Amino acid sequence: MQSKRNDKRYRPTGARQGFSLVELMVVLVILAILAAIEYPSYLESVRKTRRAEGRAALMQLMQQQERHYSQNGSYIAFSSTAPNGYQWFSGNTPASSSYEIVATACKEDTLDNCILLIAEPGTKNVNAAHKDDACGELSLSSNGIKAAAGPGTQCW
Repeated sequence: MQSKRNDKRYRPTGARQGFSLVELMVVLVILAILAAIEYPSYLESVRKTRRAEGRAALMQLMQQQERHYSQNGSYIAFSSTAPNGYQWFSGNTPASSSYEIVATACKEDTLDNCILLIAEPGTKNVNAAHKDDACGELSLSSNGIKAAAGPGTQCW
């Protein structure tokens, strides 16, 4: 006869295997609460990263425009429909970019004197899912003015 201690089916009183359904549900509720708290923070972090992409693209394009101005005495307007040799999107490809960039003459001025670069978030030509209600359009002019269309104060 085999003793109970050697029998693999025998479990001493108080010994458990696995988790109860209640314990599992408590863990899931805690994880759901943590996710609900952190998800908005994550989305804001993504928006800030994409905004930095737009600002960097504006600065790089302004350097190219200034180089062209120093060599030719005027700036060049461009857009997605008429790129004129300039990259009109903020990222590596239009589909992965968050901003579409347009270059026009400054208000009440000509391309011989001033250029305004405007980065518009989430257009049909770039990642349309990107929205930035806090800052909206970012702009940079050749006379050094940095602006944002939205009510946000930490856009630049």
